[in-house]
Amino acid sequence: MFQVIKTEGAARRGEFTCPHGTVQTPVFMNVGTQGAIKGAVSALDLKELGCQIELSNTYHLHLRPGDGVVRQMGGLHKFMGWDGPMLTDSGGFQVFSLAGLRKIGEEGVTFSSHIDGRRIFMGPEESMQIQSNLGSDVAMAFDECVENPAPYDYAKASCERTLRWLERCKREHDRLCALPDCVNPGQVLFGINQGATYEDLRVWHMRETAKLDCAGYAIGGLAVGEPTQVMYRIIEAVEPHMPADKPRYLMGVGTPSNIIEAVARGVDFFDCVMPARNARHGKLFTWEGALNLKNERFKLDERPIDPRCGCPVCRSFSRAYLRHLFVAGEMLAMRLAVMHNLYFYNELVRRIREALDAGQFAAFRAEHSEKLAGRAE
Repeated sequence: MFQVIKTEGAARRGEFTCPHGTVQTPVFMNVGTQGAIKGAVSALDLKELGCQIELSNTYHLHLRPGDGVVRQMGGLHKFMGWDGPMLTDSGGFQVFSLAGLRKIGEEGVTFSSHIDGRRIFMGPEESMQIQSNLGSDVAMAFDECVENPAPYDYAKASCERTLRWLERCKREHDRLCALPDCVNPGQVLFGINQGATYEDLRVWHMRETAKLDCAGYAIGGLAVGEPTQVMYRIIEAVEPHMPADKPRYLMGVGTPSNIIEAVARGVDFFDCVMPARNARHGKLFTWEGALNLKNERFKLDERPIDPRCGCPVCRSFSRAYLRHLFVAGEMLAMRLAVMHNLYFYNELVRRIREALDAGQFAAFRAEHSEKLAGRAE
């Protein structure tokens, strides 16, 4: 299911096999929250943009169209026209971001829909049932994502509850996958490490979570406001306790530089809304750093977004044209910008894999990590 092919320091080059294909790692998962990439990008586009694995959101799809509807339509792969690997998050992050609208208990969380205000309950079993209906290849365990900074005692109690929830997730997931009408009986479950920014809690929770023998393990609750160096410190503390023969997923991360640095610390899977969200506001990523296409200086710029990029947008359109689309409020501006940024992220991890294959990752990191954190001229 997962094989580490090569290592360079803590960095790993691997392959993850699931019912809908084999994923080369490190990998960036393209975020299709409601079964589509925001910015009018479809599953057909994802193929051209180099996407290996798509991520969709349990909370949003449960609210609409409803996971029962998706199940009746043959599962999310068929519903959205994506035939490659797919991961669904547990809904936990979205539920816990509704701070004023939810109540946490041992059984789960009661919350108000952000759409119509109706009261909904979600616990470990409900999350597993929704993800089973969606039919993803990887289901994420239902966890609590606490704020940073969080009081130590609350973070500790939350860790313990998340561990108990994982045990319930595992039992329900096993039961659902054994049913004769299961949408995707090959679906696997990833556990999630929590513990805020407390190293001792993170290490304890990772050790206990690893005992439950999940198919993979994620580090959650980071990239939510803490300094970047704190995030790196937590990864370094947790990584030695993550099973070496299972994939490692850093949730919600991040910038191109974050990805390079996390790969150097042993992470295999990434996802983030940043490339699509930034693109919709005119912020584009290039191999020389980021640029804001809305700036006046691009009004007569005949160059593509990035002369070193081979994406469909850079092959066909100029910076001046894209800037015009943004200024004019044309929907095409967002679509083309999102396509470029997603291609860039998929190309970034492809080049990381290429560097690892060649034993040149340290050189790649030295050349690109700092540069990609800056702005292009």
